[in-house]
Amino acid sequence: MTNIVVAVKYVPDATADRTFDSADNTVDRENVDGLLSELDEYAVEQALQIVEEAGEGEVTVVTVGPADASDAVRKALQMGADSGIHVEDDAIAGSDAFATSLVLAKAIEKTEYDLVFFGMASTDGGLGVVPTLVAERLGLPAVTLGSEVTVDGDSITIRRDGDTATQEISGSGKLVVSVTDQTGEARYPSFKGIMAAKKKPVESWDLSDLGIDASEVGLDAAWTKVASFAERPPRSAGEIVTDEGDGGAKLVEFLASKKFV
Repeated sequence: MTNIVVAVKYVPDATADRTFDSADNTVDRENVDGLLSELDEYAVEQALQIVEEAGEGEVTVVTVGPADASDAVRKALQMGADSGIHVEDDAIAGSDAFATSLVLAKAIEKTEYDLVFFGMASTDGGLGVVPTLVAERLGLPAVTLGSEVTVDGDSITIRRDGDTATQEISGSGKLVVSVTDQTGEARYPSFKGIMAAKKKPVESWDLSDLGIDASEVGLDAAWTKVASFAERPPRSAGEIVTDEGDGGAKLVEFLASKKFV
């Protein structure tokens, strides 16, 4: 049986104005609409395809975040995942990638899994390091940044497309896999899927359930902190050069004044 855990993230809507909390210089996540990270939808889709092709197995999604993060789990369940896990604890707020990977790894260890899937990064942080950090904590190989995923028995092969070369990387047994947005369009929840999701189980865990001390997570445990922030200044009006036969010379003068030439 193929049991797959997919880690998903609840992120601020990229189309909304992003604000910061001046108290701790972190992103304000309470006063902005959020949603399932688009890049995680590709991971959910690939996991569903693997289970569907195998004809057996289950897909469990796990997220770490505040109460609203349950929306990310719900969207994945609507897509077809079988169950969800929501790790929620006030002490987690402000956690960096290292603390997040700790919480995710401890949560995944409590499940019965064969594979762990991630999106390539989150759309708010964009670090892309959490999959490998979780793999290290779980003691598993990481097969990352796959733009195509092929399953053959208990082996998985990904195609990783780089700027100058394409690689094929294979692994077998328990693996951590991350996929890019090139793996294929993620399915849209159907009405049947939306209704079925209401009956699917979602477990709620906190740090005590995972055996994690509050001192190991949160902003105080983060390796870096934002000292200050400022809004981007408004874009200034450009300079228009009227070509009266000497446009080329004026352009060179302008570029030279900016030390571009």
